[in-house]
Amino acid sequence: MALASFKHVKIKGIITVLPEHCIHIDDEIRFYDNDPKKLERNKGILGLGSRYILPQGLTCLDLCEEAAKRLIKELRINLEEIDGVIVVSETHDYIAPSDACLIQGRLKLPAKCMCFDVGGLSCSGYVHGLLIAHSLIESGVMNKCLLLAGDMNASRSDVRNRNSAMLFSDSGSATIIERSEDTYNSFFDVGTNGDKWDKIIVPASGNRLPIRNDIANIEVTDEKKNVWRLWDVIMKGGDVFQFALRVAPKSMTDLLQYAGKTVEDIDYFPMHQANKQIVSFIQKIANIPIEKTSGVTFEKYANCAAASVVSVICDQLKDKKVNDIMLVTFGIGLSWGTCIVDFGNVVNCGVQFMKTPEKIKTRSEITEYWIKYFKGEK
Repeated sequence: MALASFKHVKIKGIITVLPEHCIHIDDEIRFYDNDPKKLERNKGILGLGSRYILPQGLTCLDLCEEAAKRLIKELRINLEEIDGVIVVSETHDYIAPSDACLIQGRLKLPAKCMCFDVGGLSCSGYVHGLLIAHSLIESGVMNKCLLLAGDMNASRSDVRNRNSAMLFSDSGSATIIERSEDTYNSFFDVGTNGDKWDKIIVPASGNRLPIRNDIANIEVTDEKKNVWRLWDVIMKGGDVFQFALRVAPKSMTDLLQYAGKTVEDIDYFPMHQANKQIVSFIQKIANIPIEKTSGVTFEKYANCAAASVVSVICDQLKDKKVNDIMLVTFGIGLSWGTCIVDFGNVVNCGVQFMKTPEKIKTRSEITEYWIKYFKGEK
Protein backbone atom coordinates (compact mmCIF):
# COMPACT_ATOMS: atom_id res chain seq x y z
CA MET A 1 0.00 0.00 0.00
CA ALA A 2 1.43 3.39 -1.05
CA LEU A 3 0.39 5.94 1.57
CA ALA A 4 1.69 9.51 1.60
CA SER A 5 0.90 12.86 3.17
CA PHE A 6 1.86 16.48 2.48
CA LYS A 7 1.52 19.76 4.35
CA HIS A 8 2.61 22.65 2.14
CA VAL A 9 0.95 22.05 -1.23
CA LYS A 10 -2.38 23.53 -2.25
CA ILE A 11 -4.72 23.27 -5.22
CA LYS A 12 -5.27 26.79 -6.54
CA GLY A 13 -7.81 26.23 -9.32
CA ILE A 14 -9.55 23.60 -11.43
CA ILE A 15 -11.61 23.38 -14.63
CA THR A 16 -13.09 20.77 -16.99
CA VAL A 17 -13.59 21.44 -20.70
CA LEU A 18 -15.67 19.25 -23.03
CA PRO A 19 -16.34 19.47 -26.78
CA GLU A 20 -19.61 21.10 -27.76
CA HIS A 21 -20.98 18.16 -29.81
CA CYS A 22 -23.38 16.09 -27.69
CA ILE A 23 -25.03 12.73 -28.33
CA HIS A 24 -27.91 11.67 -26.08
CA ILE A 25 -28.64 8.02 -25.50
CA ASP A 26 -32.28 8.56 -26.54
CA ASP A 27 -31.00 9.28 -30.04
CA GLU A 28 -29.47 5.79 -30.20
CA ILE A 29 -32.55 3.72 -29.56
CA ARG A 30 -31.74 1.73 -32.71
CA PHE A 31 -29.03 -0.03 -30.73
CA TYR A 32 -31.69 -1.20 -28.29
CA ASP A 33 -33.88 -2.89 -30.95
CA ASN A 34 -35.94 0.32 -31.15
CA ASP A 35 -37.51 -0.81 -27.89
CA PRO A 36 -38.21 2.11 -25.46
CA LYS A 37 -38.52 -0.27 -22.50
CA LYS A 38 -35.14 -1.86 -23.20
CA LEU A 39 -33.55 1.58 -23.55
CA GLU A 40 -35.13 2.84 -20.30
CA ARG A 41 -33.95 -0.28 -18.48
CA ASN A 42 -30.36 0.38 -19.56
CA LYS A 43 -30.67 4.05 -18.67
CA GLY A 44 -31.99 3.16 -15.24
CA ILE A 45 -29.26 0.64 -14.42
CA LEU A 46 -26.21 2.45 -15.77
CA GLY A 47 -27.41 6.05 -15.71
CA LEU A 48 -26.89 6.53 -19.44
CA GLY A 49 -27.53 10.05 -20.64
CA SER A 50 -25.37 12.49 -22.62
CA ARG A 51 -21.83 12.13 -23.91
CA TYR A 52 -19.59 14.60 -25.72
CA ILE A 53 -17.44 13.80 -28.75
CA LEU A 54 -14.63 15.66 -30.51
CA PRO A 55 -14.77 16.23 -34.26
CA GLN A 56 -12.18 14.37 -36.32
CA GLY A 57 -8.91 16.26 -36.33
CA LEU A 58 -9.03 17.43 -32.72
CA THR A 59 -7.73 15.55 -29.68
CA CYS A 60 -8.08 15.65 -25.92
CA LEU A 61 -4.84 17.63 -25.83
CA ASP A 62 -6.70 20.45 -27.59
CA LEU A 63 -9.31 20.33 -24.82
CA CYS A 64 -6.56 20.31 -22.17
CA GLU A 65 -4.87 23.27 -23.83
CA GLU A 66 -8.14 25.20 -23.86
CA ALA A 67 -8.71 24.28 -20.20
CA ALA A 68 -5.22 25.47 -19.30
CA LYS A 69 -5.65 28.80 -21.09
CA ARG A 70 -8.99 29.50 -19.41
CA LEU A 71 -7.75 28.54 -15.96
CA ILE A 72 -4.52 30.53 -16.27
CA LYS A 73 -6.53 33.56 -17.36
CA GLU A 74 -9.05 33.16 -14.53
CA LEU A 75 -6.30 32.83 -11.91
CA ARG A 76 -4.14 35.53 -13.52
CA ILE A 77 -1.14 33.23 -13.46
CA ASN A 78 2.22 34.56 -14.61
CA LEU A 79 3.41 31.98 -17.15
CA GLU A 80 7.00 32.42 -15.98
CA GLU A 81 5.99 31.00 -12.60
CA ILE A 82 4.89 27.64 -14.01
CA ASP A 83 7.84 25.27 -13.68
CA GLY A 84 6.09 21.93 -14.15
CA VAL A 85 3.64 20.39 -16.61
CA ILE A 86 2.16 16.91 -16.11
CA VAL A 87 -0.28 15.46 -18.65
CA VAL A 88 -2.37 12.46 -17.58
CA SER A 89 -3.89 10.58 -20.51
CA GLU A 90 -3.99 7.26 -22.32
CA THR A 91 -4.78 8.92 -25.66
CA HIS A 92 -1.68 10.96 -26.40
CA ASP A 93 -1.18 12.87 -29.65
CA TYR A 94 2.06 11.00 -30.37
CA ILE A 95 4.06 8.08 -29.01
CA ALA A 96 6.84 10.67 -28.79
CA PRO A 97 7.22 13.47 -27.85
CA SER A 98 5.12 13.72 -24.70
CA ASP A 99 1.96 15.80 -24.70
CA ALA A 100 3.49 17.85 -21.89
CA CYS A 101 6.27 19.00 -24.23
CA LEU A 102 3.70 20.08 -26.81
CA ILE A 103 1.74 22.03 -24.18
CA GLN A 104 4.90 23.75 -22.94
CA GLY A 105 5.49 25.00 -26.47
CA ARG A 106 1.90 25.93 -27.23
CA LEU A 107 1.49 27.94 -24.04
CA LYS A 108 4.98 29.44 -24.37
CA LEU A 109 5.95 28.35 -20.88
CA PRO A 110 9.56 28.86 -19.73
CA ALA A 111 12.22 26.42 -20.92
CA LYS A 112 13.00 25.55 -17.29
CA CYS A 113 9.67 23.68 -17.12
CA MET A 114 9.83 20.00 -16.20
CA CYS A 115 7.45 18.33 -18.66
CA PHE A 116 6.30 14.71 -18.73
CA ASP A 117 3.27 12.48 -19.25
CA VAL A 118 1.58 9.93 -17.01
CA GLY A 119 0.04 7.27 -19.23
CA GLY A 120 -1.76 3.95 -19.13
CA LEU A 121 -3.85 4.59 -15.99
CA SER A 122 -6.75 6.63 -17.39
CA CYS A 123 -9.53 6.72 -14.78
CA SER A 124 -7.21 6.49 -11.76
CA GLY A 125 -4.54 8.66 -13.39
CA TYR A 126 -5.65 12.02 -12.04
CA VAL A 127 -5.00 11.07 -8.42
CA HIS A 128 -1.62 9.60 -9.43
CA GLY A 129 -0.79 12.85 -11.24
CA LEU A 130 -1.91 14.86 -8.23
CA LEU A 131 0.30 12.74 -5.97
CA ILE A 132 3.33 13.24 -8.24
CA ALA A 133 2.73 17.00 -8.34
CA HIS A 134 2.43 17.16 -4.56
CA SER A 135 5.64 15.13 -4.17
CA LEU A 136 7.67 17.31 -6.52
CA ILE A 137 6.38 20.55 -5.04
CA GLU A 138 6.86 19.55 -1.41
CA SER A 139 10.40 18.33 -2.20
CA GLY A 140 11.26 21.69 -3.78
CA VAL A 141 11.68 20.47 -7.36
CA MET A 142 8.66 22.52 -8.48
CA ASN A 143 6.79 25.51 -7.11
CA LYS A 144 3.80 25.76 -9.44
CA CYS A 145 2.55 22.82 -11.52
CA LEU A 146 0.03 22.68 -14.35
CA LEU A 147 -1.69 19.27 -14.19
CA LEU A 148 -3.70 18.37 -17.29
CA ALA A 149 -5.90 15.29 -17.48
CA GLY A 150 -8.07 14.07 -20.33
CA ASP A 151 -8.90 11.26 -22.73
CA MET A 152 -10.77 10.76 -25.98
CA ASN A 153 -12.27 7.31 -25.57
CA ALA A 154 -15.54 8.48 -27.13
CA SER A 155 -13.91 9.44 -30.43
CA ARG A 156 -12.00 6.20 -30.77
CA SER A 157 -14.89 3.92 -29.74
CA ASP A 158 -16.81 2.11 -32.47
CA VAL A 159 -20.46 3.14 -32.08
CA ARG A 160 -21.42 -0.45 -32.99
CA ASN A 161 -19.82 -1.68 -29.77
CA ARG A 162 -22.50 -1.26 -27.11
CA ASN A 163 -20.26 -2.75 -24.46
CA SER A 164 -18.39 0.55 -24.16
CA ALA A 165 -19.19 3.20 -26.80
CA MET A 166 -22.18 4.62 -24.88
CA LEU A 167 -20.13 5.10 -21.70
CA PHE A 168 -17.50 7.66 -22.68
CA SER A 169 -17.03 11.35 -23.33
CA ASP A 170 -13.95 13.06 -24.72
CA SER A 171 -12.58 15.38 -22.08
CA GLY A 172 -9.89 17.76 -20.94
CA SER A 173 -9.12 19.37 -17.59
CA ALA A 174 -6.59 21.63 -15.95
CA THR A 175 -5.50 22.03 -12.34
CA ILE A 176 -2.98 24.46 -10.88
CA ILE A 177 -1.09 23.13 -7.84
CA GLU A 178 1.44 25.24 -5.96
CA ARG A 179 3.61 25.44 -2.88
CA SER A 180 2.23 27.25 0.17
CA GLU A 181 3.87 28.32 3.41
CA ASP A 182 0.50 27.82 5.07
CA THR A 183 -0.58 24.32 6.08
CA TYR A 184 -2.72 22.38 3.61
CA ASN A 185 -2.92 18.76 4.74
CA SER A 186 -3.36 16.15 2.02
CA PHE A 187 -3.31 12.35 2.13
CA PHE A 188 -2.94 9.75 -0.63
CA ASP A 189 -3.42 6.01 -1.11
CA VAL A 190 -2.57 4.47 -4.49
CA GLY A 191 -2.06 0.89 -5.63
CA THR A 192 -2.23 -1.65 -8.44
CA ASN A 193 -3.40 -5.22 -9.05
CA GLY A 194 -1.15 -5.80 -12.06
CA ASP A 195 -2.01 -9.48 -12.29
CA LYS A 196 -5.36 -8.33 -13.70
CA TRP A 197 -3.70 -6.19 -16.37
CA ASP A 198 -5.84 -7.53 -19.23
CA LYS A 199 -9.25 -6.62 -17.78
CA ILE A 200 -9.19 -3.15 -19.40
CA ILE A 201 -6.83 -2.99 -22.35
CA VAL A 202 -6.18 -1.73 -25.86
CA PRO A 203 -4.54 -4.84 -27.39
CA ALA A 204 -3.02 -3.22 -30.49
CA SER A 205 -1.12 0.00 -31.30
CA GLY A 206 1.74 -0.40 -28.83
CA ASN A 207 5.05 -2.14 -29.46
CA ARG A 208 3.74 -5.59 -28.48
CA LEU A 209 1.28 -5.55 -31.38
CA PRO A 210 1.80 -2.55 -33.69
CA ILE A 211 -0.96 -1.80 -36.18
CA ARG A 212 0.08 -3.24 -39.54
CA ASN A 213 -1.75 -4.45 -42.63
CA ASP A 214 -2.23 -7.91 -41.14
CA ILE A 215 -4.60 -6.62 -38.43
CA ALA A 216 -5.87 -3.34 -39.87
CA ASN A 217 -9.10 -4.86 -41.25
CA ILE A 218 -9.81 -7.43 -38.54
CA GLU A 219 -13.24 -7.05 -36.92
CA VAL A 220 -14.74 -9.50 -34.45
CA THR A 221 -18.47 -9.62 -33.72
CA ASP A 222 -19.44 -11.21 -30.41
CA GLU A 223 -22.64 -13.04 -29.50
CA LYS A 224 -24.29 -9.74 -28.53
CA LYS A 225 -23.43 -8.22 -31.93
CA ASN A 226 -20.82 -5.87 -30.53
CA VAL A 227 -18.11 -5.15 -33.12
CA TRP A 228 -14.52 -5.27 -31.80
CA ARG A 229 -11.26 -4.07 -33.33
CA LEU A 230 -7.85 -4.76 -31.85
CA TRP A 231 -7.20 -1.08 -31.12
CA ASP A 232 -10.46 -0.60 -29.22
CA VAL A 233 -10.68 -0.47 -25.44
CA ILE A 234 -11.69 -3.93 -24.25
CA MET A 235 -13.30 -4.18 -20.82
CA LYS A 236 -14.23 -7.27 -18.87
CA GLY A 237 -17.05 -5.40 -17.20
CA GLY A 238 -17.93 -7.96 -14.54
CA ASP A 239 -14.33 -8.29 -13.39
CA VAL A 240 -13.84 -4.51 -13.29
CA PHE A 241 -17.10 -4.14 -11.36
CA GLN A 242 -15.94 -6.61 -8.70
CA PHE A 243 -12.53 -4.96 -8.53
CA ALA A 244 -14.07 -1.55 -7.92
CA LEU A 245 -16.38 -2.81 -5.18
CA ARG A 246 -13.53 -4.64 -3.46
CA VAL A 247 -10.80 -2.00 -3.73
CA ALA A 248 -12.49 1.41 -3.55
CA PRO A 249 -14.26 1.07 -0.16
CA LYS A 250 -11.17 -0.50 1.42
CA SER A 251 -8.93 2.27 0.10
CA MET A 252 -11.34 4.85 1.49
CA THR A 253 -11.32 3.19 4.92
CA ASP A 254 -7.53 2.81 4.93
CA LEU A 255 -6.99 6.43 3.96
CA LEU A 256 -9.40 7.77 6.58
CA GLN A 257 -7.56 5.76 9.22
CA TYR A 258 -4.17 6.98 7.96
CA ALA A 259 -5.36 10.60 7.97
CA GLY A 260 -6.97 10.27 11.40
CA LYS A 261 -10.34 11.29 10.01
CA THR A 262 -13.87 9.90 9.80
CA VAL A 263 -16.57 10.05 7.13
CA GLU A 264 -18.08 12.95 9.07
CA ASP A 265 -14.87 14.97 8.60
CA ILE A 266 -15.13 14.77 4.79
CA ASP A 267 -17.47 17.25 3.12
CA TYR A 268 -17.75 15.44 -0.21
CA PHE A 269 -16.60 12.25 -1.96
CA PRO A 270 -16.10 12.83 -5.71
CA MET A 271 -15.96 9.35 -7.28
CA HIS A 272 -14.83 8.17 -10.68
CA GLN A 273 -17.93 8.07 -12.87
CA ALA A 274 -17.54 4.58 -14.32
CA ASN A 275 -21.33 4.46 -14.32
CA LYS A 276 -24.13 5.37 -11.93
CA GLN A 277 -24.54 1.82 -10.65
CA ILE A 278 -20.91 1.41 -9.54
CA VAL A 279 -20.94 4.76 -7.74
CA SER A 280 -24.13 3.77 -5.91
CA PHE A 281 -22.71 0.40 -4.81
CA ILE A 282 -19.45 1.94 -3.52
CA GLN A 283 -21.39 4.62 -1.66
CA LYS A 284 -23.47 1.98 0.12
CA ILE A 285 -20.57 -0.37 0.92
CA ALA A 286 -18.47 2.50 2.30
CA ASN A 287 -21.44 3.89 4.27
CA ILE A 288 -21.17 7.32 2.68
CA PRO A 289 -24.23 9.57 3.20
CA ILE A 290 -26.06 9.87 -0.09
CA GLU A 291 -25.82 13.67 -0.02
CA LYS A 292 -22.02 13.48 0.10
CA THR A 293 -21.53 11.84 -3.29
CA SER A 294 -23.31 11.44 -6.61
CA GLY A 295 -23.41 9.55 -9.89
CA VAL A 296 -25.42 12.23 -11.65
CA THR A 297 -22.31 13.62 -13.39
CA PHE A 298 -22.17 10.38 -15.39
CA GLU A 299 -25.71 11.04 -16.65
CA LYS A 300 -24.77 14.57 -17.65
CA TYR A 301 -21.27 14.07 -19.10
CA ALA A 302 -20.62 10.29 -19.19
CA ASN A 303 -17.31 8.71 -18.18
CA CYS A 304 -14.58 11.29 -18.84
CA ALA A 305 -11.82 8.76 -18.01
CA ALA A 306 -8.70 10.63 -16.81
CA ALA A 307 -10.83 13.73 -16.20
CA SER A 308 -13.74 11.79 -14.70
CA VAL A 309 -13.23 12.67 -11.04
CA VAL A 310 -12.38 16.25 -12.06
CA SER A 311 -15.70 16.50 -13.87
CA VAL A 312 -17.49 15.56 -10.64
CA ILE A 313 -15.65 18.25 -8.69
CA CYS A 314 -16.36 20.87 -11.36
CA ASP A 315 -19.99 19.83 -11.76
CA GLN A 316 -21.11 19.05 -8.22
CA LEU A 317 -18.98 21.46 -6.18
CA LYS A 318 -19.17 24.60 -8.33
CA ASP A 319 -20.18 27.55 -6.13
CA LYS A 320 -20.35 25.31 -3.04
CA LYS A 321 -18.32 25.82 0.11
CA VAL A 322 -16.45 22.65 1.10
CA ASN A 323 -13.22 21.95 2.92
CA ASP A 324 -11.85 18.40 2.96
CA ILE A 325 -12.91 16.22 0.03
CA MET A 326 -11.95 12.62 -0.79
CA LEU A 327 -11.31 11.73 -4.44
CA VAL A 328 -11.98 8.05 -5.24
CA THR A 329 -10.70 6.58 -8.52
CA PHE A 330 -10.07 3.15 -10.04
CA GLY A 331 -9.37 1.76 -13.49
CA ILE A 332 -6.76 0.45 -15.90
CA GLY A 333 -3.96 -1.62 -14.49
CA LEU A 334 -6.01 -2.57 -12.49
CA SER A 335 -5.10 0.50 -10.44
CA TRP A 336 -6.67 2.81 -7.91
CA GLY A 337 -6.01 6.17 -6.34
CA THR A 338 -7.71 7.80 -3.36
CA CYS A 339 -6.82 11.11 -1.77
CA ILE A 340 -8.03 13.67 0.74
CA VAL A 341 -7.30 17.29 -0.18
CA ASP A 342 -8.20 20.67 1.27
CA PHE A 343 -10.57 22.30 -1.21
CA GLY A 344 -11.51 25.28 0.93
CA ASN A 345 -9.90 28.03 -1.15
CA VAL A 346 -9.89 26.45 -4.60
CA VAL A 347 -11.21 28.44 -7.57
CA ASN A 348 -13.65 26.07 -9.26
CA CYS A 349 -14.35 27.15 -12.84
CA GLY A 350 -16.87 24.37 -13.40
CA VAL A 351 -17.57 22.38 -16.56
CA GLN A 352 -17.19 24.45 -19.72
CA PHE A 353 -17.38 23.73 -23.44
CA MET A 354 -15.01 24.38 -26.33
CA LYS A 355 -16.46 25.66 -29.57
CA THR A 356 -15.34 23.69 -32.60
CA PRO A 357 -12.79 25.69 -34.64
CA GLU A 358 -13.85 26.67 -38.15
CA LYS A 359 -10.72 25.15 -39.67
CA ILE A 360 -9.44 21.72 -38.64
CA LYS A 361 -6.69 19.91 -40.54
CA THR A 362 -7.88 16.78 -42.30
CA ARG A 363 -6.04 13.45 -42.17
CA SER A 364 -4.82 13.98 -45.70
CA GLU A 365 -3.49 17.45 -44.83
CA ILE A 366 -1.67 16.09 -41.78
CA THR A 367 -0.24 13.20 -43.83
CA GLU A 368 0.90 15.58 -46.55
CA TYR A 369 2.61 17.77 -43.93
CA TRP A 370 4.70 14.86 -42.68
CA ILE A 371 5.60 13.70 -46.17
CA LYS A 372 6.94 17.16 -46.96
CA TYR A 373 8.66 17.25 -43.57
CA PHE A 374 10.49 13.99 -44.27
CA LYS A 375 11.56 15.31 -47.67
CA GLY A 376 12.96 18.48 -46.13
CA GLU A 377 10.31 20.72 -47.65
CA LYS A 378 9.05 21.91 -44.25
